[in-house]
Amino acid sequence: MTFCHFFYFCTYSLMVMRMFKVNDYVTRKSYNNDTVFKIIDIVSNNYILKGIDMRLIADSPLDDLVLCTDYNDSFDLNDEVTKRFDRDDFFYLPGKILHIDGDCDYLDRCLKLYEKYNVLAFGVCIKEEDMKYEIKKHLEAIKPDILVITGHDAYYKKKGKRDDLNAYLNSSNFIDTVIEARKYERSHNKLVIIAGACGSYYEALIKNGANFASSPKRINIHALDPAIVALKISLTEINKDVDIIDVIKKTKYKESGMGGITTGGTMYVGYPRV
Repeated sequence: MTFCHFFYFCTYSLMVMRMFKVNDYVTRKSYNNDTVFKIIDIVSNNYILKGIDMRLIADSPLDDLVLCTDYNDSFDLNDEVTKRFDRDDFFYLPGKILHIDGDCDYLDRCLKLYEKYNVLAFGVCIKEEDMKYEIKKHLEAIKPDILVITGHDAYYKKKGKRDDLNAYLNSSNFIDTVIEARKYERSHNKLVIIAGACGSYYEALIKNGANFASSPKRINIHALDPAIVALKISLTEINKDVDIIDVIKKTKYKESGMGGITTGGTMYVGYPRV
């Protein structure tokens, strides 16, 4: 290699190395660029990635990354209930939400979604393994109508079958938290619980007291999916049942990612509006 070739190689390498930095949005070529990530750390030549839409942590070598410049994270519930709020003689009191999340970034994003639809929501960021110990005090303080329990989870096929709780990253922590919440309020209508994250043990979460849960097909779910379900329940009138199929269809991967049982709405409607 001549000096000129060596200089060109070094210059090109430096240009490539500088293409990506922490907080850049990227996709991975080896996965057909199917998921948008944010670079959260760079260790040697290994890039640590965090899903923007998916509750997912991954890593990647430099040569597998593609810069993403056209990402759009907007979401519209497109719900007839919200459309009539400002144009009739009634006033509306949506159900109050307590959102417990193992990831502070995803929690912040969910809280912004609740705020967009004028739903009163309180968020607490707690490590998944600590949720079961702290849930009671937050329930007593907030007295919510709806409880969201989420964060990070995963199903590892190599560790066991789908019905083996030891094959999951955090499903046992979510289940224990649901159990503690049900000690506080046994009624599925007085306290609606939405629990789980990517790949969670759906059947066990429902069996132990959740109204809605992830993930029936053990797939990754959208970061906003638990919040979307919570919003729909919060904005459904208290004398009506939530349309299960409709609320599930509003989530990213529909019945593959979320499921649930017949659940009543939590919104009071009053008259007259002043």
